[in-house]
Amino acid sequence: MSVTIKVRQNGSLLVEGEDVKLIDWTGAEYVVPKKPFALCRCGQSKEKPFCDGSHKTCGFTHGPVAFDLPAPARPAPGTR
Repeated sequence: MSVTIKVRQNGSLLVEGEDVKLIDWTGAEYVVPKKPFALCRCGQSKEKPFCDGSHKTCGFTHGPVAFDLPAPARPAPGTR
């Protein structure tokens, strides 16, 4: 299964892939309306978690740029 998630500038997360499943916190699967689909990042969508384009009118801005995450902290000697 190959899935791609694109972080759109000032917009949603575009999810592409054939066998993509979207699962809520209880383990229930969402019915995905179409593929590819977009997930809301602005928090204003009336169709959450799906994007309904609200970011265009609510002033949401974020120009994401890929970066390396810092290395995880090492536990102190003698601890786990």
